[in-house]
Amino acid sequence: MNCSTPRLGCLFFRTSFMFLILLVATACGGSDMSDAVAYEGVRVITGDGTVIEEATLIVHNGTFVEVGPSSDIDGSAVGSRVDLSGKTVMPTLNNAHFHLPSEREARVLELQQAAYYGTGATFSFGLDEGATGLEMRSELIQDGARSLSAGRGITAPEPGRSEVPHWVTSEEEARAAVQELAAQEVDIVKIWVDSRGGQYQRLSPALYSAIIDEAHGYGIPVTAHVFRLEDAKGLLEAGVDVFAHGIRDVDVDDEVIEMWRERPEVVLIPNLPGPGLPVGDMSWTAGTVSAERIAQMESNPTSFSDQASQAFGIQARNLVRLHQEGIRVAFGTDGGNSWTAHQELEDMVRAGLSPSDVLVAATSAAAAVMGLDETGLIAQGKSADFIVLEANPLDDITNTRGIIDVYLRGERIDRPGISARILGTDQP
Repeated sequence: MNCSTPRLGCLFFRTSFMFLILLVATACGGSDMSDAVAYEGVRVITGDGTVIEEATLIVHNGTFVEVGPSSDIDGSAVGSRVDLSGKTVMPTLNNAHFHLPSEREARVLELQQAAYYGTGATFSFGLDEGATGLEMRSELIQDGARSLSAGRGITAPEPGRSEVPHWVTSEEEARAAVQELAAQEVDIVKIWVDSRGGQYQRLSPALYSAIIDEAHGYGIPVTAHVFRLEDAKGLLEAGVDVFAHGIRDVDVDDEVIEMWRERPEVVLIPNLPGPGLPVGDMSWTAGTVSAERIAQMESNPTSFSDQASQAFGIQARNLVRLHQEGIRVAFGTDGGNSWTAHQELEDMVRAGLSPSDVLVAATSAAAAVMGLDETGLIAQGKSADFIVLEANPLDDITNTRGIIDVYLRGERIDRPGISARILGTDQP
């Protein structure tokens, strides 16, 4: 595979290659299906917009070997069967913009919490301090999501904020930062182009253009935290690959639409803000959040305001218009609380996308951004990463919260054990 140009599916090849080897090795283990499992009578949301109302899934050695209507699949050779009549299965979520802890033990626990809430892969964007996050990309964490990493991102100096990113003030410093990241084989270069409400100088067009040029020379894509419409235009012109946020200051105009159409491979990860409404019932987080914290979240008066509603409105309108114009939309939550993935799904529907479109963004589209070709779809030959739900999220997107089981590489994760560890009730 030629990785000399910034094509997302190619650039993440080195990161997902180990998973492809695993799948090929297990899938080619022979024709004996005595240890295969058939999941029968279930509604399947495949991850590409297709729904099979009464399906059978056969999983063998961590891989889907057959997927289709139950009437078309002969499961007589499998070793065991699971009746999922009335339930819904969908691919695990892929969080293409996240922030993981930099310390190993905390990172493992967060990856397990992500899996508890149905996320199969995460992408830690630019605040990974030290080597741990980069080293852990090659690990398959027990009961945990996979992880990719941007290492340390790049920004203009922001005194008082995080000092983890590279602070650059010249083209030479900008290119040197990229060279360091390239030597670490990061999966993407993260940049911030934002004055933080006028507190700082934004990363200038000259500097972000140098960063993008240098990164592309190493075959590494670039993702940008952005706020202003004008900066989004400049970044498109400079060759950015992924927007880690939507445009947040004003409604998009025809010019940026035309610029984006000229680069249809550029992906938007909207990361919507809170909608300015009460948070409502949060009891569905009780598996990892204390009762005291849940009560605090439900009663927090700062969670809703006219200002928050207006900010949400701008980004919601922009998301819907860009989606209608055919711009590629993927999924990410930005923050480090894994349960917020389900709030983001709800907010994307609240913005005006259909539940089907949102689930595509959060499964196959996000997997594509992450270069994980083996996951994100329920289809023959794909890794058996899936969620079993009590009810259909196409009827109500909040049904993604009603998780019965989560499977990663064909193995059911230990959700009760994860809950016990996170809530501090695990016994020695």
